[in-house]
Amino acid sequence: MSKNRWIPLAIFIALGALLAAGVWMSRRPDRDALPSPLIGKPAPEFSLPELFDPTRTVTLADLKGAPFVMNVWGSWCVACRDEHAALTAFSETKRVRVIGYNWKDEPEDAKRWLEQLGNPYFMILQDIEGRTALDFGIYGAPETFLIDAKGMIVWKHVGVLTPELIRNELEPKLTQLEAAR
Repeated sequence: MSKNRWIPLAIFIALGALLAAGVWMSRRPDRDALPSPLIGKPAPEFSLPELFDPTRTVTLADLKGAPFVMNVWGSWCVACRDEHAALTAFSETKRVRVIGYNWKDEPEDAKRWLEQLGNPYFMILQDIEGRTALDFGIYGAPETFLIDAKGMIVWKHVGVLTPELIRNELEPKLTQLEAAR
């Protein structure tokens, strides 16, 4: 028997091992945990138009005075669709304003997406070109920030919000803010 007959089997085993390692890595709970240098620092100043009224611009100063959650999303983002039900349920508690940050999206696509899935947002900021996203260190969607009443970034999550994540991470941070008032 020729040694060359074993080469395809060896390649198949090697590819299987790589696939298994990739699956294992993707299921690690800390895969989305990225430290943010902005935690504990002021949120970057911005002036962005509202999705449903682009003639009105919103600034960070307009949102200060009460904490808010800022959720980065786009109609092109598959993972944003995955988190939408959990985000909607959280928003319906009306515990805190949930601000949508529509990133690198066409306004009509964003509006159509919201018509199909529902609009959980208090208001939606529009960043078509993504310039403000650079200041926030946003590199993908979804990402979610908790910003306190003074405009300080208290918490950031990169990836899909789940009911468990909201309950175990976001809500305790929000409780801390409420207790400090």
